[in-house]
Amino acid sequence: MQMTPTDRALLGIRDHPPVIRQLRAAWMYTRRWPTIPMLILVTLIVAGVFAPALSQHGPYAGGIRNRHVPPAFFEEGSSEHLLGTDHAGRDVFSRLLHGARISLVVAGIALTSGFLVGTTMGIVSGYAGGWVDEVITRIVDIWQALPFLMVALVCVLLFGQSLELLLVLMAMLAWNPFVRVVRSQTLVIKNEPYVDLARVAGCSTPRILIRHILPGVINTAVVIATLAVGNLILAEAALSFLGAGVPSPTPTWGAMVNEGRNYLSSAWWPTVLPGVAIFLVVMSLNFTGDWLRDRLDPRLRQLLD
Repeated sequence: MQMTPTDRALLGIRDHPPVIRQLRAAWMYTRRWPTIPMLILVTLIVAGVFAPALSQHGPYAGGIRNRHVPPAFFEEGSSEHLLGTDHAGRDVFSRLLHGARISLVVAGIALTSGFLVGTTMGIVSGYAGGWVDEVITRIVDIWQALPFLMVALVCVLLFGQSLELLLVLMAMLAWNPFVRVVRSQTLVIKNEPYVDLARVAGCSTPRILIRHILPGVINTAVVIATLAVGNLILAEAALSFLGAGVPSPTPTWGAMVNEGRNYLSSAWWPTVLPGVAIFLVVMSLNFTGDWLRDRLDPRLRQLLD
């Protein structure tokens, strides 16, 4: 039965123009799926993997004659340098692409090691209890009380700048967020009936941890990992900004911000553009982590569906 305009008005049903309906559908799709954050992350991955093919110039190539050339969208700019050049005449676009590669390598390796170590410590701590739980919990408390930047600067003074040292520092930073959350999840799961049945059936402790405990905490660990990547990229940028990251002239986003900050009054693009790249990537990772948390939590997923 076709409703009259009066009936539709009484039921609160409004006839929107086609453009409004399409915009509304696009907005609902964007809210349901993190299309914009994922697009930014895919761009980061493509830029890091194919940096040599996408860049017009080498990351170290430059000259004093090309110093502080504006981006191509300025009237004084040149199409040869899409995002301009820095104080040494190096192409900012090429260095951004190669800096994305460094950020991906550092975040990926550090997060993988932190994911494995932190999740393992959280599961063992929550399942074993007793003095094992006490020791691991105190280790986490002590590490959280240490000022990370000071520890990193002392390590750089002792061992010198290197990519290997940066990876070790990032791995030391990455494991901590997993332990407490995974431990709390394990404390709940280990008292479930199916875990008790596994003990009665004679399953070994490693089998219980891998086959019964780990599947229950892996979703939470994945969400923590997604949110931790942004923190790792920020930490790497902060260390590079302070001169404790990858040694110069290797391009990293944090080092580019540091190198260009003395020339902000005359040339802002070598500093602002890497800062914008850091902001977009970290924001996208945070949005993606929030979306994963909403989708993997059964209670929140019911509300979304």
